[in-house]
Amino acid sequence: MFSRHISLSDRILIEVERAAGTALGTVPQASRPSPAVGMGEAELNEDECRHAAGLMRVNHTGEVCAQALYSGQAAVAREADTRAQLLEAAAEETDHLAWCSERLDALHSRPSLFNPLWYAGSFALGAVAALVSDKVSLGFVVETERQVEAHLGEHLEQLPAGDAASRAVVAQMKEDEARHGHHAREAGGIDLPPPIPALMRQASNLMKAVAYRF
Repeated sequence: MFSRHISLSDRILIEVERAAGTALGTVPQASRPSPAVGMGEAELNEDECRHAAGLMRVNHTGEVCAQALYSGQAAVAREADTRAQLLEAAAEETDHLAWCSERLDALHSRPSLFNPLWYAGSFALGAVAALVSDKVSLGFVVETERQVEAHLGEHLEQLPAGDAASRAVVAQMKEDEARHGHHAREAGGIDLPPPIPALMRQASNLMKAVAYRF
């Protein structure tokens, strides 16, 4: 039996095709059931519902960015083991994306209008990091997951107390992100030099501010 070698150009084309679906709002199929399954919808007032939807829209956009980052990294990763680890993490991020989409529907809201822009920027960042080296690429995963874990913790504090379904989703996402960062560190991810983490936080804050409303 022969296996076809997938070239760099092939991998890039595969990831571009994946990008089209993610960035344009196609809801992916989750491999795990949502943590919100079986939970009834809370009786939220208008302000609580709007706030919960804004936070889940931010989380949905964050998962779009994560898909893009991992896809850009996997497309040009040098080592097969690194690429496999990135794609495994991306599969769990696909679950997160599907869960956030479900929560937005339940909250009668929609994804960010700017998701194609966020996707393009994150894909480019991931590809550039991977072109430098796999250790730098994995370092971006470590720092990204550290920052995502922190903002998910903030969302657990900010979500309406009655919105148990959204809180369950965010709690599971936070646990998964911590694991992704830990695995990337174990695989050789390095600490990124300043000012890169600070610039990443600034870009993240801009994304969150825009996605919350739009």
